[in-house]
Amino acid sequence: MTSDAYVLDYVRTPRGKGSPRGALHGVSPTGLVVALLDALGERGLDPAAVEDVVLGIASQSGEQGADLARTAVLLAGWGDGVPGATLNRFCASGIDAVAQTAARVRAGDLGLAVAGGVESTSRVPMFSDGGPLFRDPDVVRRIGSVHMGVAADLNATLDGWTRDELDAYGVETQEKAARAWAAGAFARSVVPVAGLDRDELVRPGTTAEALAALEPAFAGLGADGQDALALAAHPEAGEIRHPHTVGTSPALADGAALLLLGDAAAAEAAGLRPRARIVASATAAADPVIMLTAGQTAVERVLARAGLTPADIDVFEFAEAFAALCLRLRRDLGAGPDRLNPNGGTIAMGHAFGATGAVMVGGCVEELERRGGRYGVAAVSGAAGLGVAVLVERL
Repeated sequence: MTSDAYVLDYVRTPRGKGSPRGALHGVSPTGLVVALLDALGERGLDPAAVEDVVLGIASQSGEQGADLARTAVLLAGWGDGVPGATLNRFCASGIDAVAQTAARVRAGDLGLAVAGGVESTSRVPMFSDGGPLFRDPDVVRRIGSVHMGVAADLNATLDGWTRDELDAYGVETQEKAARAWAAGAFARSVVPVAGLDRDELVRPGTTAEALAALEPAFAGLGADGQDALALAAHPEAGEIRHPHTVGTSPALADGAALLLLGDAAAAEAAGLRPRARIVASATAAADPVIMLTAGQTAVERVLARAGLTPADIDVFEFAEAFAALCLRLRRDLGAGPDRLNPNGGTIAMGHAFGATGAVMVGGCVEELERRGGRYGVAAVSGAAGLGVAVLVERL
């Protein structure tokens, strides 16, 4: 017997700069999650009713290892009877935690669950898990794996995006984020942590002139052998240009996000009105060199699965894994600035790998509520050519 899976609540931390100077550097990844579990409890959730807590984490080592979800549940005082699990689909980990948990609700295996993600890039740096995809030269050679930034520049080269076009997108997402914060768009979901009550990386007043002065971010990596790896897989690029800068790339961040998911019976028992229905989800993969196109493929796949077209979608929340991929989605799916990341994205507000996808889904629900839209889709592209999309319907 199948059930509908509903979004019942959503909370997130602000995103702090992913550096030792960031406002959340002093908070452990477990501490970030505990703060959100506490917030759900303060909103009236009975932890004893929760049947599982599932977190996406991209770097599962050190402070982010050993099943952080179960650790956080115990530290939050939710009792011995609430399970916890973590999963890793690189940058798509958080959205995949939501997708898989919603699927279990639809299947009748769960009634009420928490799904989301966490990442402290300042305390557990990218690649610190030492996986063979990044550290083993033979694996890198055989797969052809390249750095994400070089993959972004490869995509920009193949699509012909100019530096000016990328910079214009970088300015746009900063302006959107600044407007959204000024309008209080995130007041319902953001839980202050360690004195931080807003996304730390937003740069109001960013101009095209300021971005034009930035140096290419990945030309050095390209010259150090990464371009050769990329061109071996995609010789049609000819010569890779490097138009992305730090202003058009996702900024590393610390943060966490959680969604409370459940079926109709669980929602009624908890006294909560469902805010949205998880209609469907989709996973996709691309070759590990071009890498970052799988998120868009997942969007196209989930729309087809639901019998919808891009014109039916009121809000696209697409993780800004570099400006070039956002411009491609906008071009291919007709997702204009009013529908694509209407409140800014990870270029402006930061990319906390494991948390980003959960932020995308929750932000999509919030924006549908604000504009009275019906359908929204959230999607993330990740390393090794992975992508996940989740389609939601506002109730």
